[in-house]
Amino acid sequence: MTSLKAAIIGLGNIAPMHINSLDYLGIPITAKCDIRPTEGAFTSYEEMLAAGGFDVLHICLPHHLHAQVAIAALQKGYHVLTEKPMATTVADAEKMLGAAQASHRQLGVIFQNRYSPGAQLIKESLPALGAVQGGWLQVTWHRPEEYYKNSQWHGRWATEGGGAVITQSIHTFDMMNYFLGEPTNISAAIANRAHPSIEVEDVAEGVITYGGAKISFYVNTFHPHNAPASLELVCQNGRATLIGEDAEITFTNGRKLTASADTSAQQRFGMKSYWGVSHVKQIQDFYNSLATGQPVKIDGYEGLRTQRLVDGIYGSAKGSVNGNSSNENV
Repeated sequence: MTSLKAAIIGLGNIAPMHINSLDYLGIPITAKCDIRPTEGAFTSYEEMLAAGGFDVLHICLPHHLHAQVAIAALQKGYHVLTEKPMATTVADAEKMLGAAQASHRQLGVIFQNRYSPGAQLIKESLPALGAVQGGWLQVTWHRPEEYYKNSQWHGRWATEGGGAVITQSIHTFDMMNYFLGEPTNISAAIANRAHPSIEVEDVAEGVITYGGAKISFYVNTFHPHNAPASLELVCQNGRATLIGEDAEITFTNGRKLTASADTSAQQRFGMKSYWGVSHVKQIQDFYNSLATGQPVKIDGYEGLRTQRLVDGIYGSAKGSVNGNSSNENV
């Protein structure tokens, strides 16, 4: 793994998660790129790809740039690990996957929350919990007007691809896919209730159907604070809840299982929250897969599944901010 070299494009808020993870893992970063002039960094990704000297490109760009940069890198023969969301549309995500297949290179998508102890406990407990009968997920966070006004790309359909669903809540939606597989139907509504400066939704609600299980959801970005993202699965033999990093499995026979933040990993990696700790875990897993020739766990196919879920929500809501909804078969 140490023979592999990395490059990073996009040196904004999320980039330190990748830089710190690579530093901890001992993977050298031999190239950086950002539109803002930075010492030692390229300002053109085409020039960086042409210069080479690395094996994996980490994409930490605004959403609408993921597809074009990933496809260019894959066509040049580089592996790609991109931040969520995979793209802003299913069509672009499919093009990225096609480029990976044609180039015989690996495409990974960051959904680091799958690596938390709580998520792992629920995933491992599902067979014993039995058939999922229903459940819910909720993400109620706070994003002030300044968050959007100070950004060149947040809050616009063309550049962000959406709002509360694709940006703030996508990890929780991805978690539900991780637990339950492919949804069969989506009925949703979106609206903009509290952010007059943006085009996209700041609230969404609806029902996602997985086989015989209906999962209700409610997400917004005008809550007074960032409440812990949460979900619950009600099953034949008990129920599973995940509130922030804390998971609890309660079986009908009274047995309980719990999991919480990985404090040992926080100390080992020198990072305080699952946000950073789980980035290290996923990035390490990605590079181990490259080194051993094993399939990447959260690959382009997994990214595409969650992209389809997000697009299904927007498709059901018909891209409206007026609260209209319809069923969307997926």
